[in-house]
Amino acid sequence: MMARRTTLLVAVLLSAGAIAAPALSSAGVSVDIDVAPPAPQVEVVPGPRAGWVWAPGYWGWGGHAHVWHRGYWIRERPGFHWAPDAWVQVGPHWHYAPGHWER
Repeated sequence: MMARRTTLLVAVLLSAGAIAAPALSSAGVSVDIDVAPPAPQVEVVPGPRAGWVWAPGYWGWGGHAHVWHRGYWIRERPGFHWAPDAWVQVGPHWHYAPGHWER
C-alpha cells in the first residue's frame, strides 16, 4: 500500500513538473528601479576561443542593491551576435535588459 502511494505521488509530481516547465521557461525578466547602476567594473577579457563568445560582466539587481556579475563564455550561435546585459534609463527609472542573441 505504501509503495503504491509513493508511486502515485511521484507520478503526480512528475506530471506537475512537465506542465509547469514550459511556463517557467518562457518567463522573462523585467526589472525597473530608481537607482542608477554603478560604473562597470574593469574586467580582463580573456583571449578569443574558437566557437565561444565572451559575455561581459554587468550589474544585476539583487533586490536591494546592484550586484556585479562577472563575464563568462557562452557557446557561439552562427548567424547571431550577443547583445550584452544593459541598463537603459527610461525617464527617472532604470530598466534592465538581459543579455540575448540577435540576428
